[in-house]
Amino acid sequence: MTREEESKSGDKRLSDDVRVLEAEVAQLNQELEKTKQAVRRLREEEDPAKGVYRHEEIFQAQQDKLRLDVEIQFRTNKINRINLGIEELEPSEGVKNGFLF
Repeated sequence: MTREEESKSGDKRLSDDVRVLEAEVAQLNQELEKTKQAVRRLREEEDPAKGVYRHEEIFQAQQDKLRLDVEIQFRTNKINRINLGIEELEPSEGVKNGFLF
């Protein structure tokens, strides 16, 4: 079963199953650690005296790191909303009463 099929809310990015989300967070954390190690390794490989620069690879790895951070945060927030029983499609209590905040 794919994530799209598992999602009850219609959000094709994230599942509604806490166990699936937690497994994805664990996998993303492993990828994040590998990416951090790659950034460190690339920085250590740089040697300006010899003309060895890895700025493009470092930049790309940092972008991947930021993407993984966001993906982890999305899933963590989704888990928290599920655990708190918050429906994503419902307006907040303040909006129902005419207040924006």
